[in-house]
Amino acid sequence: MRISAVETALPPHAYGQEELITAITAYWRATHQNPRRVEQLHRAVAVGGRHLALPLEAYPGLRFGAANQAFIEVGTDLAAAALSRALATAGISPEGLDAIFFTTVTGVAAPSIDARLVNRLGLRDDVKRTPMFGLGCVAGAAGIARMADYLRGHPGHAAALVSVELCSLTLQREDLSIPNLIASGLFGDGAAAVVGLGDAHPAARGPRVRASRSRFYPGTESVMGWDIGDTGFRIVLSAEVPAMVERHMRDDVDAFLAGAGLRRADIGTWVCHPGGPKVLQAFEGTLALPPGALQRTWDSLAAVGNLSSASVLFVLRDTLAAGRPAAGEPALLLAMGPGFCSELVLLEGAA
Repeated sequence: MRISAVETALPPHAYGQEELITAITAYWRATHQNPRRVEQLHRAVAVGGRHLALPLEAYPGLRFGAANQAFIEVGTDLAAAALSRALATAGISPEGLDAIFFTTVTGVAAPSIDARLVNRLGLRDDVKRTPMFGLGCVAGAAGIARMADYLRGHPGHAAALVSVELCSLTLQREDLSIPNLIASGLFGDGAAAVVGLGDAHPAARGPRVRASRSRFYPGTESVMGWDIGDTGFRIVLSAEVPAMVERHMRDDVDAFLAGAGLRRADIGTWVCHPGGPKVLQAFEGTLALPPGALQRTWDSLAAVGNLSSASVLFVLRDTLAAGRPAAGEPALLLAMGPGFCSELVLLEGAA
């Protein structure tokens, strides 16, 4: 498979982190015993600003039903914008798309958002749809891997991965737990689309997906995810996430690369999900990465926050825009998420 285009879309409501800190601490001041702790947590996540699905003043009275309806409406708009841009960049008409993979973990829709794109964008009525829910932050990498699996069996086809994550709509205003306080300062909203073309497609160009590997770590279901109840999606976010990186990623990466006849030193470009400062530091340390190897990831975290499954696709877009990976250069795209699990995707720059 060739990655022929990666495009993104952000909602128009953009706020600096300080403005968001002021609004959130004002809301929680009456119930939280130490509002300054909220400020400290929000400043520690290395986020400079975020985009929100709705204007800031719409959130205080927002409840689950209305939030999910906003997810469907705003999410469909953003998905349509990102996919339209990606198709145009790849030179593929909507009618030329054979399969669409869709992922989210921040809202529920049936029919799913990918179905709503068929009429919106004029996709064929026989387009193959694969909606995915529950993969969370790993889904950007996993979605590319599953799209590559499909195109390996259909080398003349065109496929797309669309990710929509509107994390702000899941905010639990009555939850004063540390995970929820961190999440309210870390996660933002956005969408991304990737167009992949099989090697036999006449328009195929761009970096090639050489291989992928999925890893599930048994007994770790409580590390990350949602507890879903009357008020919607309540974050599960263990402090163990950086330790999971340190415990598993070096051996997983080394074994995966060895299967392709490579070592870590051969990887010229790293495309990593921006899980947060401690997670990125764990990646840099356990993989012994050279200085600046994850700079685009740090920059994306600062610019828009953690966008769950869309984040690694934002980093991939920025990487391709910078002309990386170079021709013939190996690159590694990686992410971790609920399960607890990881996904590794080996790329090679277009010749």
